[in-house]
Amino acid sequence: MHICVQCVTVALALIGLLAGQSAAADWANGQRIAERWCAGCHVVAPGQSRGSDTVPTFAEIGSSKRLDDAALTAFLTDPTHSRMPPLSLARSEIADLVAYIARQSR
Repeated sequence: MHICVQCVTVALALIGLLAGQSAAADWANGQRIAERWCAGCHVVAPGQSRGSDTVPTFAEIGSSKRLDDAALTAFLTDPTHSRMPPLSLARSEIADLVAYIARQSR
């Protein structure tokens, strides 16, 4: 049996490309999640007029040097984060929310 190395390489590249597209975070869905679950305490969008003054805005969180995407994902994944009410978000929803927060720092 002869396997075409070039064909296998192309196939693997296509699979990787398709997997990367399906795994990409959806910041628009992150915005919907933020507006539903986070806007009661955080200012989640530039036009929002109310939020708690004791918590950072999403723009502040997104521009923080301490909270990169990995740190923010770890924080939101931890069910015992004491500073916020318990969230029950899927990993894909957390990725979407993180993508939205990162977008707010622009």
